[in-house]
Amino acid sequence: MVHDTVPAGEQLSHLDEDGRPRMVDVSGKAETYRTAVAEGCVILDEAVCACLSDGKNSKKGDVFRIAETAGIMAVKKTPELIPLCHGIRIEKAEIRCSLDEGKKKVCICCTVAARDVTGVEMEALTGVSAAALTVYDMCKGISKNMVIQDIRLLKKTGGKSGTYTAGGMSEDADS
Repeated sequence: MVHDTVPAGEQLSHLDEDGRPRMVDVSGKAETYRTAVAEGCVILDEAVCACLSDGKNSKKGDVFRIAETAGIMAVKKTPELIPLCHGIRIEKAEIRCSLDEGKKKVCICCTVAARDVTGVEMEALTGVSAAALTVYDMCKGISKNMVIQDIRLLKKTGGKSGTYTAGGMSEDADS
């Protein structure tokens, strides 16, 4: 049963013709260098922002360094968390957390790279998500009034679909 609400040629790749879940067959795809950059943020209340801006650490440790480490760990475990995601050999995983005091938020950026037959977008998005959850976990003792938001893919390169940049601007595909 094909889903009628999806235009022809635009079927979800992780569902077979009967609508059952499947891992996409990547056996015929070319290995290329692939990168992905994702971002997200944690909106803070005044008390948490003041604590982080004063350089005070949580009782659990340095909030940003621990969140960055958690994000890298999540990148490596993405196929265990996302059921139909392929396991790949990660060559680079980098997370940066920074405080934007004016907007009272923690900005999180994750860059992932691998030479493989499938992309690293899910790994980058998972890294940002885990880092954001870690910021929340470490700061919830001060206030639970935080919001995780705006997690999105900023850019991806490599593979058949080529380069994607947020805003829908795609460039010609590369090998």
